[in-house]
Amino acid sequence: MFRTVFSIALRHLVGRPRQTFTTIAGVAVSTMVLITTISLTRGLLDSFVETIVNVAPHITLKGEMLEPLPVDLFAGGDTLRHAFVTENVQKEEREEVRNYRQVLGVLESDNYAGQVVTASPYVESQIIVIKGNLNGPVLMKGVMIDRENAISGIGDKLTAGNLAFFRKTPNSLLVGRTVAENLDLELDDEVTVVPPEGPSRQCKVSGVFFTGVNAVDNSVFVSLRFGQLIEGLPADKVTGIAMKVMEPLVNVPLAEELERVTGYECSTWQEENASILSLFARIGYIVLSLVAFVGVVSGFGVANILVTTVFEKSRDIAIMKSYGFSAGALVGMFILEGFMVGAAGALAGGVFSVGSINLLASIPVETTQGPLTKTGFSMSWNPLYFFFVIIVTVLISTVAATIPSTRAARLVPVTVLRDSSL
Repeated sequence: MFRTVFSIALRHLVGRPRQTFTTIAGVAVSTMVLITTISLTRGLLDSFVETIVNVAPHITLKGEMLEPLPVDLFAGGDTLRHAFVTENVQKEEREEVRNYRQVLGVLESDNYAGQVVTASPYVESQIIVIKGNLNGPVLMKGVMIDRENAISGIGDKLTAGNLAFFRKTPNSLLVGRTVAENLDLELDDEVTVVPPEGPSRQCKVSGVFFTGVNAVDNSVFVSLRFGQLIEGLPADKVTGIAMKVMEPLVNVPLAEELERVTGYECSTWQEENASILSLFARIGYIVLSLVAFVGVVSGFGVANILVTTVFEKSRDIAIMKSYGFSAGALVGMFILEGFMVGAAGALAGGVFSVGSINLLASIPVETTQGPLTKTGFSMSWNPLYFFFVIIVTVLISTVAATIPSTRAARLVPVTVLRDSSL
């Protein structure tokens, strides 16, 4: 019985080649677009996470002390009593990590030997870099270059110069590519650094780096001691301590423990980039909604060809019912047609999407994709995307076939044959 139903369903589709091909092509194109879109959005997220994990610190200990909870002076007393602060003018203290070497000792102790890979103290300051008639505000970061290299791999990302030149050159700068392009900086150029307070200083460009993270490429690195001089900090104080940990994706418990041990705020890379990760999540929801809407449109296309088939083949359907085909068999036949059209279109779309993903990934054009600068588009090759879209497309096409199939099952053979011209 199934062979007979399958043969009739196939004849229905082959008998209308133009409409069948158009419907399959529509399903294929929608499947290709959806898989490519999901691959692009997910690829951008994966690329962002991978780049941040490789370049940015996994946990950052900041100079903000954790304040204890306020003490309730009126606990147990008269609930109608109130306290008012009439004047509370205090000097705003700069956020800094005091005696940072002791904190480094804690991070490098045996207690965290299997958790913290390396720790790098740093000093941040907003400066103005001047070269001739060009100038611009830049984020300066004073670091111990070997420790910083262990976290961000900055030595491998230098496009000009090297770390040895940086170490032996007094007042030297490692300049991000964005800064170098904006100020037309090259290796060995002399620039003037103007700090927020204090005298300006002459510096030399000893290297240019490119990480692909726009925020990092718009900054400069200097030695830790030079950064402390620019910011006016003594030798035992820094702005914060950056850490690279063994488990960058499961780092919240460690950050919370370090807060309790050191008394300083510790933020993870997820917290630092929460807004961007949230944006990616919203984009993901939008893409999933597109999958649903485009799938429904494809389903309407499948339903349309089957409705036309039922209308044109109503006499044949009546004859089939007269020969003993049950309503269930007719419903199954048209559902099978919808399944075949959906499966053919979805599988063709999956094949086309492989080509479109390869094409986008191979375009040798440098583009700024959100917080990153990449050459070509970051595409994801997760087979689950192919499987998910193809299954959803086939499912919607099959469900859409139930609309004309129920109509075919309700046809009364006597009425159809009486009204038709024999």
